Amino acid sequence: MITLKKIGFIGIGLMGKGMSLNLLKAGYPVTVWNRTESKTKPVVDAGAKLAKTPKEVAENSDILISIVTGSDDVKEVILGENGAIYGAKKGDVFIDMSTISPIATVEIAEELAKKGVEMLDGPVSGGVIGANNGTLSIMVGGKEKVFEECKPILEAMGKTITYIGGNGDGQVCKAVNQILVGTTMLGVAEALVFAAKAGVDVERVHQAVSGGAAGSWQLTNNGARLLKDDMSPGFKIKDYLKDLRIIMETGDANKMPLPATALVLQMFRHCQAEDMLQDGTQAVVRAVEKLAGQKLVS
Repeated sequence: MITLKKIGFIGIGLMGKGMSLNLLKAGYPVTVWNRTESKTKPVVDAGAKLAKTPKEVAENSDILISIVTGSDDVKEVILGENGAIYGAKKGDVFIDMSTISPIATVEIAEELAKKGVEMLDGPVSGGVIGANNGTLSIMVGGKEKVFEECKPILEAMGKTITYIGGNGDGQVCKAVNQILVGTTMLGVAEALVFAAKAGVDVERVHQAVSGGAAGSWQLTNNGARLLKDDMSPGFKIKDYLKDLRIIMETGDANKMPLPATALVLQMFRHCQAEDMLQDGTQAVVRAVEKLAGQKLVS
């Protein structure tokens, strides 16, 4: 009989809830912790054990997974007071699935290594739907041997699991993903408002171009939301702005010019100024509409 690894899960938010539930469905014993304890209730009700601190999560786990907001949050739950590192034992593996700085990832991995703990960075793409359905794309950095050992666990949460390279490389790949998401979303918004401004039937335009060379996930899915004037979040602007900061900081460290991403950042800053941080990223259309003097949906 195969004994399944004990899983610790830190961060039961919009993403973490579905991911931890899928681990339970796969049969893994799961211990959870979240800053707001009430958010753990659906997972605890499904069979997870509740811990009082990140340290306690690590004490009850072989593999610890975290998905929290940013670099400082990851450092706090892993290295801070009552952090997971203090409950870890040699041979444990920490998998951080947050989207954070590649530089911070390497720093955390180095601290964990001093205690004999391995680290993988495994940021995800696919949003809440992907987290709930277990169909996330997961981009992994760390030692390849550790990745192979943890792959069955990752497969309980995701559909496309890709090993990228060493520690931090998964986060670089996620930054690539977010550059493409933002520049494509801005292009979708601009293109559809362009059609509206020219007086063309926008729904027919959307249908015509979605299946051609200009087709994309953003056009098909968020483009359809724009046609319904639906700004509800699959991924919030406030979280995307955090990712954009990481991208720009990494670009600065690597002396990499990012002209298209810089424009995307400024357009999303408009959304921030208009108090739209809780809207979905497709709401960047509001910035385009204001510049054009044209509503997409009247």
